[in-house]
Amino acid sequence: MKQQLKQLLDAQVVGGEGHADEEGTPFFEAPLLGVAALDDPLFEDFKRIIGEFHLTPAEVLEKSFPSRSFSNGSVVVWVLPIHQQTRASNRKQRQWPSRAWTHTRQFGEAFNVKIRKLVTGFLAEQGGVAVAPQLSEHWSEVMSPTVGAASNWSERHAAYAAGLGTFSLNDGLITARGIAHRVGSVVTDLVLEPDPRPYPGHLTNCLYYRNGSCGVCIDRCPVGALSFDGHDKIKCLDYVYGTVVRKVGPQHGVQMTGCGLCQTKVPCEACIPK
Repeated sequence: MKQQLKQLLDAQVVGGEGHADEEGTPFFEAPLLGVAALDDPLFEDFKRIIGEFHLTPAEVLEKSFPSRSFSNGSVVVWVLPIHQQTRASNRKQRQWPSRAWTHTRQFGEAFNVKIRKLVTGFLAEQGGVAVAPQLSEHWSEVMSPTVGAASNWSERHAAYAAGLGTFSLNDGLITARGIAHRVGSVVTDLVLEPDPRPYPGHLTNCLYYRNGSCGVCIDRCPVGALSFDGHDKIKCLDYVYGTVVRKVGPQHGVQMTGCGLCQTKVPCEACIPK
């Protein structure tokens, strides 16, 4: 079934409806796929690390299907690496995201929503129940006293649990295809073989945390939201969802712009840095 899921994802990203911008440039490159077990104890750890509000996969299913309880199943996660042409356009930027980057943030994420629905439907066709937490009515944003701005289901943390990458100084997820990507996830009661986590810790892929030799993302941030002490989420969110939208949203024809400067022109842009 994992092979079928990978083929479904590949077909969509390569030529599925809505996979490219108005000029024909694909939003994403070949996807990565990972699976975590529904009962992986790491999801209970997230309640301590992120906050008690963060849902376990079983809780996601039980909220969506309240007449049932769930002890077995899987969390299916995919990473959509942002296309190299879009990354190249954003490398040149110093203050505002490129037009291609903003289109990937809005229209590429709309395409990712479509993929969430397709994967949910595929798993239902295989006889399981499935829900994309990001699309669920039970998904919500939370202001946590410990981690700041958060949500009750983190797709990046799900990707970490599924063996797809580790975290960085700027809070992004560094995967085998780098840090410039979108992530999606679906929770199901179907049991798929989980993938190993091929790293000793949750910060392994970041050069700064590995040996102190980096920090390029700090200089890439136009508002000083990054430092060696970490990521100022409020300053970042105010800029990305406020200032940038007002400045370039209308001229690029989008309501969601993203920023991505700290995800491009950095050693981890498209790979795990050596």
